[in-house]
Amino acid sequence: MANQAVEAAQQVSSSFTSDPDIDGLVGLGFDSLNTVSPQKQPTWFDNIKSSLDAPVFTADLKHNARKSSGSTLDPTLTDLATAGHYNFGYIDSTAYTGTITYVSVTTSPGYWTWTSSGYAVGSGSFTSTSISGIADTGTTLLYLPSTIVTAYYRQVSGSSNSRTYGGYVFPCSATLPTFTFGVGSARITIPAAYMNYGPVATNVCFGGLQSSSGIGINIFGDVALKAAFVVFNGGSTPTLGWAKKTL
Repeated sequence: MANQAVEAAQQVSSSFTSDPDIDGLVGLGFDSLNTVSPQKQPTWFDNIKSSLDAPVFTADLKHNARKSSGSTLDPTLTDLATAGHYNFGYIDSTAYTGTITYVSVTTSPGYWTWTSSGYAVGSGSFTSTSISGIADTGTTLLYLPSTIVTAYYRQVSGSSNSRTYGGYVFPCSATLPTFTFGVGSARITIPAAYMNYGPVATNVCFGGLQSSSGIGINIFGDVALKAAFVVFNGGSTPTLGWAKKTL
């Protein structure tokens, strides 16, 4: 892309330098989050929007395919269970079923911030409650309020909030429930298998859902995003669209 600035990193985490598949971060947030100095520059997406057929990109992340990820929010995790692809400028109608449900987006301070309409654990009833958070493809896990996280792991035999591992863990043999979150009147269900991030010790697995209390913001990261086909509409009135994936 002509006139696209690229900033060289001054400090790099070990998760980047130790993995040959990582070259850097594209950065698909809004320009207000841009920290390029000494002169601010438009992000790559903002730079190309006017040349696209539509000012959108879509994320169709997959489970159980290798991809490494890093984020300014979560730079130390390497996700071995998420890969997929992005499309820019169009929405592939073969990638989803049913309809796309769009919700409004708050662009300050630069994240794709939206509000979920509630949640359900397994086959339990849906709890209607507003959950404001960001959709972030660069964050591996799903981070939600402690009350929701506690409600989930109450259904997981042998689970505990571990200081050693910095979050909820459980026996790898444990049966996990699904997790559902609301997008307006629509529902996105995360399969139980996605809720197991992976082993951290012999027969000890780390949960894909963790508390956001230490972060200060709820994050719908890859664990949530890979359960849906997600449309990031960066038009004059930005919106976020969610749909069920085509299997």
